[in-house]
Amino acid sequence: MKPIASLVAGAVLACSIGTIAAPAAAAEAPDALVKRVFTDMVEAVKADPALRAGDRRKAAALVESQLLPHIAFQHMTAIAVGRSWRQATPEQQMRLVSEFRDLVVHAYADALLQAADGTPAFVPLRIHPADSDVEVRTQVAMAGAAPLAFGYRLEKGAHEDWKIYDIKVMDAWLVETMKPSFGAEINRGGIDALLAGLRERNRRWEATLLPAQRRQ
Repeated sequence: MKPIASLVAGAVLACSIGTIAAPAAAAEAPDALVKRVFTDMVEAVKADPALRAGDRRKAAALVESQLLPHIAFQHMTAIAVGRSWRQATPEQQMRLVSEFRDLVVHAYADALLQAADGTPAFVPLRIHPADSDVEVRTQVAMAGAAPLAFGYRLEKGAHEDWKIYDIKVMDAWLVETMKPSFGAEINRGGIDALLAGLRERNRRWEATLLPAQRRQ
């Protein structure tokens, strides 16, 4: 019989070899990622009476927990701000990301509440292994109304994971739509003017909530 020490050493070595030989988990494909997250959010809305009743604050919280971890918000904000991004101070950049993040959440949450009444269909994605930038499209069929169009532009990150950097909501790409108005606000009054404009947009969204849905 082998000594206990030899058996333990052999077991440790076997585990080490198994760990080294095990392949790294493959990153989730971009279309699979979008389908999973979007479907989970729609199902969550359908299952929650408050969301079914149109609780926009709760819808925003759902978007924050489910979608936001997959968005490259700093990159997204930098694209929307354009060349002026590099002129902003680190503190201004941080505030821009925070305000733009809220703007995206609000727009997406409102669209999600509408889409929950429909049936999503995911357009097949043709992707080459070397692709690092893709667009995933979704159509939500609505009874007695035109379908709602959602889209997601994703890029492959440093760790081979996919991150969203632009979102289409109701036929409008948020970064593309906002970029001209952001530029105009910066031309009028610099980064601080853009920050003030973003805060005002978010304030208006808050003001349209029902009293019970507002932040206490």
